[in-house]
Amino acid sequence: MASRSLTLAEFLEEEQVPRSTFFKWKALGLAPATYKLPNGQIRIRRAVYEAWLATLEESQAA
Repeated sequence: MASRSLTLAEFLEEEQVPRSTFFKWKALGLAPATYKLPNGQIRIRRAVYEAWLATLEESQAA
């Protein structure tokens, strides 16, 4: 069964961006929404990640 969320490391690997870029995006409101576990680890729900990716798609020219 696939996990319903990504760790920050998984997100960074998937998008091939450094941790610093993610936190810049987060500060600018451009990163997908995250939640923090009691141990401080950051997670991103897969559904939120997929929706975030969809917002980045460029429309096709007619």
